[in-house]
Amino acid sequence: LFLATLTYDTLRFEYEDFPETKEPVWILGRKYSVFTEKEEILSDVTSRLWFTYRKNFPAIGGTGPTSDTGWGCMLRCGQMIFAQALVCRHLGRDWRWIKGKRQADNYFSVLNAFIDKKDSYYSIHQIAQMGVGEGKSIGQWYGPNTVAQVLKKLATFDTWSNLAVHIAMDNTVVMEEIRRLCQPSSLGAGAAVFPGAEPELLYNGHPEEAAGRDGLSLWKPLVLLIPLRLGLTEINEAYIKTLKHCFMMPQSLGVIGGKPNSAHYFIGYVGEELIYLDPHTTQPAVEPDERGCLPDESFHCQHPPCRMSIAELDPSIAVGFFCNTEEDFNDWCQQIGKLSLVRGALPMFELVERQPSHFSNPDVLNLTPDSSDADRLERFFDSEDEDFEILSL
Repeated sequence: LFLATLTYDTLRFEYEDFPETKEPVWILGRKYSVFTEKEEILSDVTSRLWFTYRKNFPAIGGTGPTSDTGWGCMLRCGQMIFAQALVCRHLGRDWRWIKGKRQADNYFSVLNAFIDKKDSYYSIHQIAQMGVGEGKSIGQWYGPNTVAQVLKKLATFDTWSNLAVHIAMDNTVVMEEIRRLCQPSSLGAGAAVFPGAEPELLYNGHPEEAAGRDGLSLWKPLVLLIPLRLGLTEINEAYIKTLKHCFMMPQSLGVIGGKPNSAHYFIGYVGEELIYLDPHTTQPAVEPDERGCLPDESFHCQHPPCRMSIAELDPSIAVGFFCNTEEDFNDWCQQIGKLSLVRGALPMFELVERQPSHFSNPDVLNLTPDSSDADRLERFFDSEDEDFEILSL
């Protein structure tokens, strides 16, 4: 049944180069000119970690699938957006991959966190098995919200990265919740107001380790994922300007979403087109050598990236941001505030200081997405997002 879906091999396609346009090209918070910076654009795109379908990896759960072709594209997109967070955390946004050049150890540590085997932090094995707790059977499609929820849970085991992962539900980002999550030292402050938040803070990292390694830093690097529904069956044009602005922010991790039959990882835009990395290529699984090094060329997209019209985007997406420091987060909040003043840009989500009184317990919101969509296979993006408030049309 699953294999009846559209699968294709992008390596057979001819790739169009970037259009000769005066419009700037934005890639994850960086602005480029096609005329003077084409090499820099391609270097930036190639340096992103590109995860695709793989075949011949160890069976998931010991007896499950050995390939994710036909069902794993949103899981791979989740890996890509999270890998970008790890690259920013451990290598920095300015880091570039150069073919044939010896890479830093941290690079291989990031890459190994996603390799197709059961003991990698964010492997397809871990994502698929953790998804069972979210009501998804192994080999079943995910929507953007489910993959975000699963990655949040997996990040709690990644003590090396020591990330605070927050998923903003109900189209609302609550600043107080994020500060409490990212400042473990201030556990006492406000704990009585939200008693349900304490276990998650303790579960989500090791404050002593973080403070020791990062000197006086008391802020855990934040990965903020915001699942959204930007319309009913197609994207409401009123959100397009706001969506573009998300790619212009230096904190941008991009967007996971796609078209009804295929998930993509969107990393930027030019004009009215989104720029994306496409997971729909099946490559053989690779194994690290005894030193932990990998043949890594297949994890970098070395041709011009794909583009599609923004109007074709499925309305169900998740937007990602990475704030390495408290200053980054404060700057992000300021930018979101300014964005609400831009004429013709309808806000995609609301930024509030405190949790509105009509919200339910934050743990319930974050950890129990609706999984009543299991049987709806006629559309790629399952209806898991039905528990979101539909934004005003």
